[in-house]
Amino acid sequence: VEQMIAFIQPQARLLILTTGAETPAKIAAFLTERGFGKSRMTVLAAMGGKDERRFDGVAESWAHEVPAFNTLAVDCVAAPDAALLPRVPGLAGALFEHDGTMTKQEVRSVTLSKLMPMRGALLWDIGTGCGSVAVEWMRGARYARAIGIEPRADRRAMAAANALALGVPKLELIDGRVPEALEGLEAPDAVFIGGGLSREVFEAAWDALRPLGRLVCNAVTLESEALLLELHKEFGGELVKIGVARAEPVGRLTGWRPLMPVTQWSLVKR
Repeated sequence: VEQMIAFIQPQARLLILTTGAETPAKIAAFLTERGFGKSRMTVLAAMGGKDERRFDGVAESWAHEVPAFNTLAVDCVAAPDAALLPRVPGLAGALFEHDGTMTKQEVRSVTLSKLMPMRGALLWDIGTGCGSVAVEWMRGARYARAIGIEPRADRRAMAAANALALGVPKLELIDGRVPEALEGLEAPDAVFIGGGLSREVFEAAWDALRPLGRLVCNAVTLESEALLLELHKEFGGELVKIGVARAEPVGRLTGWRPLMPVTQWSLVKR
């Protein structure tokens, strides 16, 4: 049922084939939690049958007990403080549960533009952390899939929680270290290496990548950057330095606080 969360947007009109009697109440809770409590809901039960019934209400006060066989219509109405969850990449960092080590919002937007989410395509997110890139990939195109490889259990738990909260519950998470964890996985259409970068990891991912697949590596350390320069000379692609600064208070005034610069290497497998 969490799959519908990605479609909650101002003025959206949704027609949902539900999975049981409890589903409308769950969806009402999702709407209310995200500032869409005034959304109008209509349940059409047993359409065309002798027990056909209709139930109307709003999300924040939904209390109907409905039959299991039903279809739900939702007219999304956003409050001024509603969460804005667009399908284009670049969700605010505050929407994710994380421990500080995540791909920042601005860098994530550029990263996803190079990964190019497409319908039904599969991403390998190597060193997935809290899952921000994998989650945005799956939100970016219908039926897009992702496998996150992350050796730390606490970060896998965060990634799973973020996937549920942001409407992509089918994110697959693997406990393992690369490149060993990549063996036997379905060939990807895109690969993001956000952690655990080495020549061995790159070569394993590149060999597995499908034709026209996209690979993106982000580096923040000098050692990782040196490796990207070396790989760029050998394989080509596009090398970019991304610098972001955010305005923050400096006493009673305001100044620019820079984030760590990111070196990004991207290429397409031709």
